[in-house]
Amino acid sequence: MKLFVGLGNPGAKYAQNRHNIGFMAMDEIARDHGFSPWRAKFQGQIADGRLGGQKVALLKPETFMNLSGQSVNAAMQFYKIAPNDVTVFHDELDLAPAKCRVKMGGGHAGHNGLRSIHQHIGADYQRVRMGIGHPGHKDRVAAYVLHDFAKADADWLDDVLRGCGDGAPYLADGDNGKFMNAVALRVNPNHAAPKETTKPTKKPAQKAAKVETPPPVDNRSAMQKLLDKFNR
Repeated sequence: MKLFVGLGNPGAKYAQNRHNIGFMAMDEIARDHGFSPWRAKFQGQIADGRLGGQKVALLKPETFMNLSGQSVNAAMQFYKIAPNDVTVFHDELDLAPAKCRVKMGGGHAGHNGLRSIHQHIGADYQRVRMGIGHPGHKDRVAAYVLHDFAKADADWLDDVLRGCGDGAPYLADGDNGKFMNAVALRVNPNHAAPKETTKPTKKPAQKAAKVETPPPVDNRSAMQKLLDKFNR
């Protein structure tokens, strides 16, 4: 069994924040793949279903970002899931908007949600790093991530979320390359391999058959032919 976790903050106030892109990904996956209705459990919201060949639980912690690890740990204990079967979807300042990368293990890079998860289950879990871009200065980071996505972000955000929905079965089955390709095909559909087309073979032009005209029939008598010859 796998546990997919989307990071964010609970409540309508934060619903469209950049920091909540993980929640948005969970909602997209649940909607696309017919998961159970969300229900309150593990200090969060949980939904169950199947992706590819795997049974998967989707979790949205409602502890607020800096305590996310409590909810994740509670779900892992209940389902008896090891850290390497956990995948956390989160916003990533160090990736440009619309970029998406999968990573196993590593540091938390100052992300409060990841820091909390590190404290509760260690670092050996998988992450889906969803790029939101950087405001340019570290002093502006808090306001940036807790602000709603701009209207100009709507198209690429929708593409990334739909790509996560498309690729979720591959991710559950451990094929990270196909997952990232599914996201890329949504974001840059024109980069898909062109379909092979077979050009129609031109048939060689057929030469018109020559029609031979038969010689005229000469009905003159032998005497007439001789007379005509001398009269020329």
